[in-house]
Amino acid sequence: MEKLLILPRLLPLIDWLALLLFFAGWVGYARFAKRRSQSQASVLGATNRERYRWMLQTTYREVRVIDGVVVQSLSTSPSFFASTTILIIGGLLAVLGASDKASELVRELPFTARTSTLVFDLKLVLLAGIFIYAFFRFTWSMRQYTFGALLVAAAPESWQFEQDSSLSREAFAQRAGKVVALAAESFNDGLRAYYLAFAAVAWFFSPWAFMAGTLGVIFILYRREFRSEVLKALQGEWR
Repeated sequence: MEKLLILPRLLPLIDWLALLLFFAGWVGYARFAKRRSQSQASVLGATNRERYRWMLQTTYREVRVIDGVVVQSLSTSPSFFASTTILIIGGLLAVLGASDKASELVRELPFTARTSTLVFDLKLVLLAGIFIYAFFRFTWSMRQYTFGALLVAAAPESWQFEQDSSLSREAFAQRAGKVVALAAESFNDGLRAYYLAFAAVAWFFSPWAFMAGTLGVIFILYRREFRSEVLKALQGEWR
């Protein structure tokens, strides 16, 4: 009970507010983006439509080697980030094991906040937690791309769709496209965690920088998802 009472006193109020803004912004924006993409044009929504068209075209192809190659190529990105994330987590744990020396080094940097070793450890734990979450999202994305490749490989031949009335090209495209879209969403979640990790790094300087970094990252994510040039190109509106 005493430890629970001591916990709120480990950090000043401004630091707790910065943490609250960080997690509220992260969870809030993730839910906002998912709901907003259903009623407004977004990169995720536009690419999901292309994934459906891709899987629909797959049903007309006799040879689907190119489709398997594309799925394999898409899975390399989450694989790369998952491997990189493991290295980052290992580095953070190594720093956590030598936090006394690391905190002294950080204190010597200009504009950094002067905090205790325990508070420094909390900041490292936050970063480690972010990258652990990212690792799970990247590895789940890899598995989902594997499921998508499995669906492409198990798809009926083109002539079977024409001769068997129980088979539907649209139903297959919806199912396979949804699996690949879920893989892309998981990868997007992992990338979002990477972006927000940069905001968390700002906490080593000050809670104000932490809050500014959080708001700045969320603004960048919003611009890229709903207001970017690539979105216009995907919609055919770019000039």
